[in-house]
Amino acid sequence: MLIIIRRFRESLNPIITSLLLLILLTFILNGCQPERTIKIALTKGSGSVGYLAYAEWLKKINPHIECIDLYAMDYDEAVAALNACSGIVLTGGPDVHPVRYGKASEAGRCEIDLKRDTLEFRVIEAAMGLNLPILAVCRGEQIFNVAAGGSLIIDIPTDYDTTVAHRCEDPGECFHEVEIAKGSLLHQISGVLSGMVNSNHHQAVDSLADGLIVSARTKDGLIEAFEWADTSNKPFMVAVQWHPERLDFENPLSKPIGEYFLKKVQKFYEQR
Repeated sequence: MLIIIRRFRESLNPIITSLLLLILLTFILNGCQPERTIKIALTKGSGSVGYLAYAEWLKKINPHIECIDLYAMDYDEAVAALNACSGIVLTGGPDVHPVRYGKASEAGRCEIDLKRDTLEFRVIEAAMGLNLPILAVCRGEQIFNVAAGGSLIIDIPTDYDTTVAHRCEDPGECFHEVEIAKGSLLHQISGVLSGMVNSNHHQAVDSLADGLIVSARTKDGLIEAFEWADTSNKPFMVAVQWHPERLDFENPLSKPIGEYFLKKVQKFYEQR
């Protein structure tokens, strides 16, 4: 009997050895493969503390992402870079040139960066074609509306009758209340129907582009956020006039927006 058992064990040795070698080889090969990183494009993400805040905000939610600054690239390079990204943030900044929405004569009242305009109109089109999740912030909200066929108020203080302070000398001390549309995606994300947001803009959405619906307004009626009216065959997109990356992190109109955006980015990454 002992002889039979010993021979049986000996007959298993080659099989066990082969299995162990296969497991070891798989472990080694997997360890040698470079880890894929989730990349998110920022239309401008450097040059000042304000621009750096976007990546810092997102990394506070998920420290493993990598943010790519498209503004540091030429136009073709920036569009090509989107192919390796799983989401895009249209960041804040100067005014969109009013020639883009039929008000060319008003250019003298605007602070314009022609490179930003050209870059962002191209990458918005490319991002839409790739179905990349989109988060549009401040200027980002405005230029997305223009790219979709809408227009802007050139200067709120002189062109819009309001008592709400939309821009102050100290942006860190400038806040106002927004009312969230019940049942909107923004309502779903934030869980609130109103909230306090920061305010640092002299322009705003005037005529909202076809295909978009308002998801938040200020007390004076200005559009503060919008989303798709019909999400069929469209990428995820939320556009807000305020800066969620500069708000208190636990504000329901800050962290939850970043979390939901990154959730959509993760899903895009996994399905790619």
